[in-house]
Amino acid sequence: MRTDPSRRVILHCDCNNFYASVELLEHPELRNQPVAVAGDPEGRHGIILAKNQIAKKAGVQTAETIWQARRKCPGLVLLPPHHEKYDAMSRRVNEIYLSVTDQVEPFSVDESWLDVTGSRTLFGDGMTIANELRRRVREELGITISVGVSDNKSWAKMGSDYKKPDATTLITRENVAELLYPLPVRDMLFVGHAAAEILQRHGVATIGALANTSPTLLKKWLGKQGESLHQMANGQDDAPVRRWGEGDPVKSVGNSLTYPHDLVGRDAWRAGLMPLCDSVGARLRAQHLKGRTVTVQIKDTNLKVISRQRTLPMPTNLTKVLFQEALAILDSCWSPRAPIRLLSVTASTLCNENEATEAQLSFLTEITPDDPRQARLEQAVDGVRRRFGKNSISPGTERVE
Repeated sequence: MRTDPSRRVILHCDCNNFYASVELLEHPELRNQPVAVAGDPEGRHGIILAKNQIAKKAGVQTAETIWQARRKCPGLVLLPPHHEKYDAMSRRVNEIYLSVTDQVEPFSVDESWLDVTGSRTLFGDGMTIANELRRRVREELGITISVGVSDNKSWAKMGSDYKKPDATTLITRENVAELLYPLPVRDMLFVGHAAAEILQRHGVATIGALANTSPTLLKKWLGKQGESLHQMANGQDDAPVRRWGEGDPVKSVGNSLTYPHDLVGRDAWRAGLMPLCDSVGARLRAQHLKGRTVTVQIKDTNLKVISRQRTLPMPTNLTKVLFQEALAILDSCWSPRAPIRLLSVTASTLCNENEATEAQLSFLTEITPDDPRQARLEQAVDGVRRRFGKNSISPGTERVE
């Protein structure tokens, strides 16, 4: 089956079991065993970050606790994460993609879209290019990718998810009803758990049903997201693939986490907030940015979401300040007895750190948003992590009363 020469040719390339695959390059003796990468392999309550295909077949799931995973798979081998290795491998994978087109848009550390429309005269049709990329990544780097081929980004992404590992799937106007439309609606790109539940309550259980539902109804149920999902399900996604290094200015830096166990009480809040604030602060410092607005989003066990924010007297990129503000937001709007399923922390109203005012303003405790001592401390932590790995130092959760 061939793609229409008048249409774009978009690939979505997804590295299979990425973290686990990279770790296994240094542990070939474990290739035939169930392996998972865990945030704290020594701790019973650590979280599974990734797993190989064997562990996946045993039922091991990302984001579940180690004890849950080991209950399903008693022989599970756990390895610690090394994020610097994943970043390095990601760069090498994208270098291979860049050998066929300069329109390479990373979607995450292990996924990228490619527009190869203009590359066909040199390298062949979309399927040929996809299969050659798979071969090169496998033979040159020792890991595998799955590739979706289509004329739009949404279908290409779903194509890469359709068959794994090490596979190429072509999604066209002619075969989309056969391949994608019977799939559960939750498999649709950008359909989260809450949106899937709403759609299923209205009888929209498959991607095909979504494609054939009135966009007016979808907007009524899901707001603007409903219209967007209808367009994507019908292949009406004309979003371009950006060129390598091209992007919109960063407007916010955030992180979220759905917890395996509900957070109840202030001690649990602190434990849940600190890794989020630590990640946001480190990313701000790495990009030489500061934020003046801190937003916390909370999702309860009924999937109801609220969002609250506070504006600082001056911008900051200090983890400790972000943590204090986020905790203060929770104190002001949430009962310690009410369970929390998900938290997100976002810094916005960004500016370059050199543009931030130098005025020393009193803020909360002795720490100000640009406290030089705290800044030196957190920059030192960043340096240790760059040298020895992200998990070489873990954030603490000291009490803030």
